Amino acid sequence: MSFPEVLHHGATRGVTGSCHELRIDEEHSLLIDCGLFQGEEGPVQEPEAFPFSVERVHALVVTHVHIDHVGRIPYLIGNGFDGPIYCSEPSAQLLPLVMEDAIKIGWTRDRKRVERFIARIRKQIVSLPYNRWRPVGEDLKIRLQKAGHILGSAYVECDAAGKKIVFSGDLGAPHTPLIPTPRPPQRADLLILESTYGDRCHEGRKERKQKLREMVERALGNRGAVLIPAFSMGRTQELLYELEEIVHRQQESPAAKDLPWNELEIIVDSPLAARFTKVFRKLKPYWDAEARVKLTTGRHPLSFDQITTIDNHRDHLSTVDYVQRTGHSCIVLAAGGMCNGGRIVNYLRALLGDPRTDILFVGYQARGTLGRDIQQYGPAGGYVRIDGQKVVVKAGVHTIGGYSAHADQKNLLDFVSRMKVKPEEIRLVHGDKRAKEELKVKLEDSGLQVRIP
Repeated sequence: MSFPEVLHHGATRGVTGSCHELRIDEEHSLLIDCGLFQGEEGPVQEPEAFPFSVERVHALVVTHVHIDHVGRIPYLIGNGFDGPIYCSEPSAQLLPLVMEDAIKIGWTRDRKRVERFIARIRKQIVSLPYNRWRPVGEDLKIRLQKAGHILGSAYVECDAAGKKIVFSGDLGAPHTPLIPTPRPPQRADLLILESTYGDRCHEGRKERKQKLREMVERALGNRGAVLIPAFSMGRTQELLYELEEIVHRQQESPAAKDLPWNELEIIVDSPLAARFTKVFRKLKPYWDAEARVKLTTGRHPLSFDQITTIDNHRDHLSTVDYVQRTGHSCIVLAAGGMCNGGRIVNYLRALLGDPRTDILFVGYQARGTLGRDIQQYGPAGGYVRIDGQKVVVKAGVHTIGGYSAHADQKNLLDFVSRMKVKPEEIRLVHGDKRAKEELKVKLEDSGLQVRIP
């Protein structure tokens, strides 16, 4: 093996489990992300088993704090990793919250053990400002740049013994609510590029906002609930931002018969999402210009009158029961973006069989997840299994691709084409087979060398 070299330990069979190793020499390497697999995308071995020597990893870089990029960090530390965890300044505030939730779900709810682990994580975190080089060992330096995916997201530029290697992490689309648009690097010798939506293009911001409003109004015409499975961090805040804009513009216009927009209840049923939203509000200096202008006019895009936050589990169960019994017309943003866990599952169990209910997917659903099954079988009146029980889908099933926090095919091609010095090699990761293959063809048409690991 010649050095530097990049090995891939995740996100090669799908879009989850991101984990890439930059080998500097026989004894030293840098890990970029350490994410959890979801659905059918993971390897056979248990998550705590790593297909590489943890001993040679002297530092970890976190591109952003979604669970498919950071979920295996507890296992990494459990295997002896005690080096620095580099991330952006916003991610440094968000990562302990994600880790606390992950530990409670996957390891233990013992308060003292959780506190000890979070204290250790905080000691290992090293926050880095954007656009500033940081030495990491003798022959390596790194620089974080804004990736536009979620608040705090970054792509990573690595200068390894003079070779420029760039890890895209997850790139965002232009005009994403709250988040500045990403700009590509000047050059790269090797580019590790995500390809989640390498085979399609999203609706524009204006079109998707209009589609969201029309879809909610149509769904509420059934006098039932609109369920939106949402990741606690990122998607939830972007949806609240867009819903505040709709409420502000529509005011007393009807969202449904006898239900004006400014009286529509928006239920956020995720304690973690509520905590993230509070941190997001503290991180206003990192918002984009549009969002900061709204603040100067007295608007509060992440905190407005229609929001009801559900905190404890007892209130969660009561809310599910109330919505099921009454057919309460509302929007529910519930934790569990791919429906494989989280509070959204109880809503689905209770309401999938109710034709008054509508389910709105605004994010990618990986193979083998409940969300993908609902998308696939629900529109035809099929069924899914929840905790082994067969549930017939009578609810309406809808998808708005434009609300993905990921760049689409055009955005990804633009990211590469706008680099002054094009990569000698591009490796496509973090995408399904079709997405990677279609993006590969498009990039090769531009004369670039592309490989799918």
